[in-house]
Amino acid sequence: QVQLVESGGGLVQPGGSLRLSCTASGPIFSVNTMRWYRQGPGKEREFVAAITSGGTTHYEDSVKGRFTISRDNAKNTVYLQVNSLKPEDTAVYYCNVNMRTTWFDREYTYWGQGTQVTVSL
Repeated sequence: QVQLVESGGGLVQPGGSLRLSCTASGPIFSVNTMRWYRQGPGKEREFVAAITSGGTTHYEDSVKGRFTISRDNAKNTVYLQVNSLKPEDTAVYYCNVNMRTTWFDREYTYWGQGTQVTVSL
């Protein structure tokens, strides 16, 4: 059974930094696009960043220049370096990964359980 486990969240002051991680485990044949989403209090879940299997990255406008997404294919892990944090970045951050578990199966999208990031004095 495939699992996505996130870590790295916490409480940080405005202007601070964190590094979020998400590791996929289980029967994995291939990993395609890996993404981060977030859901703030009372808000809809929103896209934050994505990285393709080839390393192309995409960012939501409000995080450009502050957040950096990267991946380690050997570890099936995606990272999100979050810098210059603002109170409005407070949210549960979720990873979202497109994967195939076998060569003959189609691609499915999996979600992690989320990691809380709180930006406050």
